[in-house]
Amino acid sequence: MKSIKFNLKTLLFFITLIFLYSPMALAGNGITLYTPYTNISVPPGESIDYTVQVKNYGSQLRDVEISLTGLPDDWSSTLKAGGYTIKRIAVLPGEKKDLTLTVNVPLKVEKGTYNIKLVGKNYDVLPITINVSEEGTFKTEFTSDQINMEGHSKSNFNFSTKLKNHTGEKQVYSLLAAPPRGWNVAFKPNARQATAVEIAPGKTTNIKVEVTPSAIVKAGSYKIPIKATNKYTTAELELEVVIKGSYDMELTTPTGLLSSSITSGREKKMELLVRNTGSSELKNVTFSSNKPKDWEVSIKPDTIPFIKAGSQEKITATIKAADKAVPGDYLPKITAKTPEVSSTASIRFLVKTPLLWGWVGILIILGTLGAIYYLFKKYGRR
Repeated sequence: MKSIKFNLKTLLFFITLIFLYSPMALAGNGITLYTPYTNISVPPGESIDYTVQVKNYGSQLRDVEISLTGLPDDWSSTLKAGGYTIKRIAVLPGEKKDLTLTVNVPLKVEKGTYNIKLVGKNYDVLPITINVSEEGTFKTEFTSDQINMEGHSKSNFNFSTKLKNHTGEKQVYSLLAAPPRGWNVAFKPNARQATAVEIAPGKTTNIKVEVTPSAIVKAGSYKIPIKATNKYTTAELELEVVIKGSYDMELTTPTGLLSSSITSGREKKMELLVRNTGSSELKNVTFSSNKPKDWEVSIKPDTIPFIKAGSQEKITATIKAADKAVPGDYLPKITAKTPEVSSTASIRFLVKTPLLWGWVGILIILGTLGAIYYLFKKYGRR
C-alpha cells in the first residue's frame, strides 16, 4: 500500500513539474513572440500593421518557421522583415528580430470578433483578436430615374444617373460603356467629361451620360450597357434608346443637273424630285424659295402630305426671270422642308438677251452706219 502511495505521489510530482516548467522549457528553447496590441477594434476595410518581436532567450541560434492561422477566407495578410516577405527567420542567442504583420480586413465583412494566431512552429503562439466595429459592405449602386429614351437618329440622348459608394472607403471608379458600333457615349460627372470618378465613402455623385447614335442607324431599340468599376467592386446599368427613324431628304432634278438657261422676262418650267432618303416617313413637306430681285418662282403642288421612306414625289417649279435681267448667271434657290429636316436645291440660270432685242441692236447699228455714209457722201466733197 505504501509503495502504491509513493508511486502516486511521485507521478503527481513529475506531472506538476511538467506543467510548472513547460513554459520555461519553451523559453529555454529560446523563442517568444511579442506584440503590444493583441486586441484592437477597426472598421471594415481597414489594414492593420503589427510590429512583432521574435526574441531568442536560448543559448543557440534558432531558425523559426512563422505562420498565421485562423484568418478568414476573404481576409489577406503579409509577413515582412527587412523589406522582404518571409516564412522563416533566424535569431541569434540573446537577440531579437522585428517582423511586420499586416492584416487586411475586407470591406464586405460582418460585425464581430475574429481570433487569429501567429505561430512560431515548435516554439510559441501569439493570439491576436480583431474586433470589427460595424457591418461592412462591398456595394456600389448605379441608378437612373429614366433608363429609356425615344427620338430620331439625329437626336442626342442625355441620361441623368447617380453613382453611390456604399463601401467604407473612398473609391475611384472607371466609367465604361459598350454601345452599338458607331455610337458614342460620354460620361460627365459633375458636368465635366471624364472617364473616371472619385467618390468618398457613403457619398453619391451625379453623372450625366450623353449618347449619340450612329449616323447610319436604323429604326429600332438599342441597349447601351454602362458600368462603374474598380478592382474591388462593380456596378452596372443598362440604358435603352429607341430610334423612331432617321429623317433625311434630297431635292434635285430627275437627271441631277441643277443648271439651265433662260431669257430675261421669260419663264421656264423645271421638274424637281423630293426624295425621302431617311428611314422614317416625311409628313407635310412644304416649299419656299430665295430668288434674285424681280424674279418670280412658283411651285406646284406647294405641299406634299407625306412621302414614305425610300420613295419620291415630283413637283414643278416655274421660274420667271426679271424683265430687265442683264445677261449673266443667276442662282435662285428652292427649299423643301418638314419640322424634322430640309433640303435646298440651288439652280444656276444663264440669262440670255431676247432675240428681238438682238435684231433691234443690229438695225440700230446698220442705221448708224448708213447715216454716217450719207453724211460723208453729201458733205465730203465740200
